[in-house]
Amino acid sequence: MNDAGLAGPESLDRGHPAVIFTRAVEVHRLAVAGREPVIARNVGDLVARVWLRMSRFADAAALASATLTLGPDAGAFYHRGWARSATGQPQLALADYEQALSLYRNVGDRANEAAALSNIGLVYAGLGDRQQAATYFEQALPITREVGNRAGEASTLNNIGLVYDGLGDWQQALAYFQQARPIQREVGDRADEAAALSNIGAVYARLGDRQQALAYYQQALPITREVGNRAGEAIILSSIGLVYVGLGDRQHAVTYFEQALPIRREVGDRAGEA
Repeated sequence: MNDAGLAGPESLDRGHPAVIFTRAVEVHRLAVAGREPVIARNVGDLVARVWLRMSRFADAAALASATLTLGPDAGAFYHRGWARSATGQPQLALADYEQALSLYRNVGDRANEAAALSNIGLVYAGLGDRQQAATYFEQALPITREVGNRAGEASTLNNIGLVYDGLGDWQQALAYFQQARPIQREVGDRADEAAALSNIGAVYARLGDRQQALAYYQQALPITREVGNRAGEAIILSSIGLVYVGLGDRQHAVTYFEQALPIRREVGDRAGEA
């Protein structure tokens, strides 16, 4: 599951020199000190996006908190929620996301309303409260369709599928994963397409349909290699090996396990290596 990004202007992280970014951070500091909320919010929004993508979560949270000293701001609440979620503070993250959600609804910002709903769902999923997670994802889904966010729609469908998979409702999970797949192909999201194919394979394996599981894993494998997801490649290779074990074909199983092992070592997956 991935965090839903906000809709809005382009970030500063696309080809801008570091000096411009450093100046933006200083502009934000001066705007907060000078009680200039519009400047602080606009610049802070751009800086926070960059820091979140760089996994500088403490910096993003501090910046958002500084912006919020000038009054409520949906983007600042959202960014701080993301940072808090990423640093193991789910209850604080939920509080921030709920504040952002309320503000987005107040101004009719449907695209970012869907993003907030999705991220609340992700927090609940992380807490193991799958029913609550499903409730929020299912609220987000029609809004992503309404605003024409096809990538967001695919991501939300996949997240709902993962929730149902965790609940053991594999037919429902399969239905959502299969809805996500053609959209991921349409928008050219190869990494997520590979994940959807792998998820479908895993559901078929749980349903005992090993041939279908094998077919989907083998579709996922070359795409996973294409996008350079080595950890995902190792997981799929191991999953194919397990399917062959179930089919009684130990020779093929060993072949795939032996391909997976050095990759698991490479990526530091000690549990998978064992």
